[in-house]
Amino acid sequence: METDLDSVARLLHNNALLCDDALYLSIGNCKLRVRSNSAQLLDGLRGYFTHVVSAAQSPDIDVIAVERDVVDTDVNFVDWKREAGKTGRKDACLDIPAGRLVRKVRTGMLFLQSEKYRIAAGPCVEYDNQVINFINAQYMNWLQQRSWLICHVAALVYQGRGFAIAGHSGGGKSTLMLNLLDHDSVSYITNDRLFIKKRTGETRAVGIPKLPRINPGTIVHNPRLQQLIEPQQRASLLALPPQELWELEDKYDVDVETIYGAGRIVQEAPLSAFLILNWQRDADAALQLAAVDLASRRDLLAAIMKSPGPFYQYADGSFFQDDTCFDEQVYLDALDGVSIYEARGRADFDGLTRLFLDEVSG
Repeated sequence: METDLDSVARLLHNNALLCDDALYLSIGNCKLRVRSNSAQLLDGLRGYFTHVVSAAQSPDIDVIAVERDVVDTDVNFVDWKREAGKTGRKDACLDIPAGRLVRKVRTGMLFLQSEKYRIAAGPCVEYDNQVINFINAQYMNWLQQRSWLICHVAALVYQGRGFAIAGHSGGGKSTLMLNLLDHDSVSYITNDRLFIKKRTGETRAVGIPKLPRINPGTIVHNPRLQQLIEPQQRASLLALPPQELWELEDKYDVDVETIYGAGRIVQEAPLSAFLILNWQRDADAALQLAAVDLASRRDLLAAIMKSPGPFYQYADGSFFQDDTCFDEQVYLDALDGVSIYEARGRADFDGLTRLFLDEVSG
């Protein structure tokens, strides 16, 4: 395989005949166009991104998704190092002049990231979630090139103010966020990726158009979400040992506006408080919630900071590397003036929902 940028793009594109129709998205001030040779894929993406679909316009970013068999390559990819607490192989990369080729290890999907080409190639319809992530990666690049910081958190809006929920993987941030969405005065910003930036003395929070992806342990105990699975499946899940159910990974998309109502997604808000889940499911101590000084509790930053990942390309064209260290101070500066709370003790979603509405949001 030739590894110059144009040759790689031709290999992935494979002379595919693109549909006359295209999908246009308007996310904040960023305009994207998505083209494909699959009308089925474009229809599915249009349904997923419905709240940011726009009329045809001149795009800032152009994405092409080519539906085809897995692309055979004869190059050696280098595994992308996983973050702490993550196991198994997920992404592998090949850096080429002016670009990066990313291979998804499990599915074989290939993605070309560059300033000139942004191409997804492979069984795109089957693995449409990876195409969705690739599209969102372009918007995330656009934000980070404009000095927005990426955070691994869920976020919502209550009474006009933004509130972020952080926690280590599997800590329950999605479950808590969806519990809070049961209250009609709460709106959704993001489930997993939030971007923050200090602007005119205020910390702003921006989400990406990514629906919550949740595990069965979140579904079975929330009456509003139980429609996502069959009653027999719910009964089987509830029969599992609690710890096994807590750890079970099997992702389901939550269509926020279908389940919670139209207009319940907000793109940006002023950030008022950060809630960090540092609790354990089986802790002996009862739930406790306390305000903390993040500058003196830098151990909690690990639950907030997020690697930009293999798709991040700096404005100068270079790429983020998996051994790049976090700059803790830029996060502390961005969060200066934002209230920080730590939840300790035993995981108690109902109890913390009440405390949030009564204390944190105040």
